[in-house]
Amino acid sequence: MCDVCVEKRLGRRNFMIGGASILAAASFGGAASAQLVSAAANPDDALKLLMEGNGRYVANQPRERDFSAGRASRTTGQAPFAAILGCADSRVAPELAFDQSPGDLFIVRVAGNFVTPDGLGSLEYGAAVLGTKLIMVLGHSSCGAVNATVAALQKGNTLPGHIADLVRAMKPGIEPVLKKAGDDLRQRAVIANVQHNVERLKKATPILAGMVAKKEVSVVGAVYDLATGKVALV
Repeated sequence: MCDVCVEKRLGRRNFMIGGASILAAASFGGAASAQLVSAAANPDDALKLLMEGNGRYVANQPRERDFSAGRASRTTGQAPFAAILGCADSRVAPELAFDQSPGDLFIVRVAGNFVTPDGLGSLEYGAAVLGTKLIMVLGHSSCGAVNATVAALQKGNTLPGHIADLVRAMKPGIEPVLKKAGDDLRQRAVIANVQHNVERLKKATPILAGMVAKKEVSVVGAVYDLATGKVALV
């Protein structure tokens, strides 16, 4: 048999094997996905699960769970019911604060819990592909990033390196608070920063705005109190 004929036969064979592999992978993926069911059917259910979990955390009565038991099943995929845009602060751990297990929450973290292009893409992926029903922007008391932004806006000081980028990104949400009278400026700034980013996500195109309009996803804001562990909606 000529070399050209051999190459054609091998090429056809490899194509058929590759196609079969793709179909098999798709079938397996479909079967795996069918086994993964979100814990929440809608945004209201998702918020309820989060707040009930936080109640257990505050009461120091978390659910008992065997972390090793679900590891194998989680290799087939994930079906988180909520996404959290949280601060990178080491004292705030969303899985603990809401008493949820691995696979329940899709978490994006950045100092100051504000929307970045990469973070937005991740949240879009969580909603459109993984099926998260809720996005919570979670700020917290005594936030260093917020405090630094307030100080920089008040005093005009320049922060080193890329830390200055955090201030520039958080300025639109926090600056209006400085122009209003009231007590506890820093806590008001924390809340304002959360609310500003909630509105950004609600209007984010081309994915989230449409899903919010159809009530497939809700976006809410909340603040975690470091001293008590309690999460309050804002």
